[in-house]
Amino acid sequence: MFNFTSLPPLSLYVHIPWCVRKCPYCDFNSHEARAAIPEQEYIDALLRDLEQDLPRVWGRTIQSIFIGGGTPSLFAPEAIDRLLSGLRARLLLSQDVEITLEANPGTVELERFKGFRQAGINRLSIGIQSFDAEKLQALGRIHGGAEAERAAAAARQAGFENFNLDLMFGLPQQTLEQALADIRCAIQFQPSHLSVYQLTLEPNTLFHAQPPALPDDDVIWEMQCQLQKELAAAGYRQYEISAYAQAGKECRHNLNYWLFGDYLGIGAGAHSKITDNNSITRAWKVKQPKEYLRLAGTPAGIGGAEKLTRADMPMEFMMNALRLSAGFPPRLFAERAGLPISAMEKSLHAAERDGLITWDLDCLRPTEKGFRFLNNLLGLF
Repeated sequence: MFNFTSLPPLSLYVHIPWCVRKCPYCDFNSHEARAAIPEQEYIDALLRDLEQDLPRVWGRTIQSIFIGGGTPSLFAPEAIDRLLSGLRARLLLSQDVEITLEANPGTVELERFKGFRQAGINRLSIGIQSFDAEKLQALGRIHGGAEAERAAAAARQAGFENFNLDLMFGLPQQTLEQALADIRCAIQFQPSHLSVYQLTLEPNTLFHAQPPALPDDDVIWEMQCQLQKELAAAGYRQYEISAYAQAGKECRHNLNYWLFGDYLGIGAGAHSKITDNNSITRAWKVKQPKEYLRLAGTPAGIGGAEKLTRADMPMEFMMNALRLSAGFPPRLFAERAGLPISAMEKSLHAAERDGLITWDLDCLRPTEKGFRFLNNLLGLF
């Protein structure tokens, strides 16, 4: 039995599953658009899906909306406008709701970005990955370096003061100087936020089956250290393992995930985490777009659901919260997990003994060592 004193903040995730080409490193639920994308039919399905879920979140305010994929920017601005209008008609949105749309170079131009802005999108996340044409080709991206630069410039020209650029390092045969060149190029566009990930070879991807030649671990570690220095010098604070932001520009949607907030997911394969009076339930929708289009809004459109147990809570909570460099107030565990912090006291003492965390009544945070060896730290929970 859990004891929740209040419900956590609530976000909405909308999944649009189509892309132009499946990247060889991608393990997301994305599908190549081999014919015309059924935009209007899919939006109808999303709204049916939402209506079925409304009783789970009735009366609660949405703090942020994230439209991810796939490549949501393949949808026309008019379709995104219709989607947002449908969401506003069915949900209570906070006055300053953060609404993010993922976009990829090669699927956007300035007028399209302006259209998204007029529709109500107030934050963009652009999948640059690299500005190096050779590296982009190795990653299977559809855009080149010039298109990447045009997309980054177009975000600000279209009126977006709040936008993120996604970059990767540790790319096939990448050198330290090439990785630094990407970061320096990105900084020139003065994005409010940068997501900087190490390329990993995920199961069920082409790269996992046919691994490319990647830099060795020492070179990747040097890349990470030098990239962090460059970003810090340019005024970007690392507030999460892979996220850097100007002051006050942290991604509110992702912060809600990391602080174990609630989120409702609509769209093919979208996941939810919803708290009620005495339980937390994770649920997910059917994954295949054709199946989703047919079943959305019916009980058969729910791919599955599970209630979290008391034993799940320490790992479920810490797997998210320990990604944050500033840590969290220990009372948040009781509020969001519904259990006293003593439920994981043994693990906390072990982590403290190993120099992986520091904690007191006000804050529990990973040390520099804990941040570097996060998997070891999480293993204790």
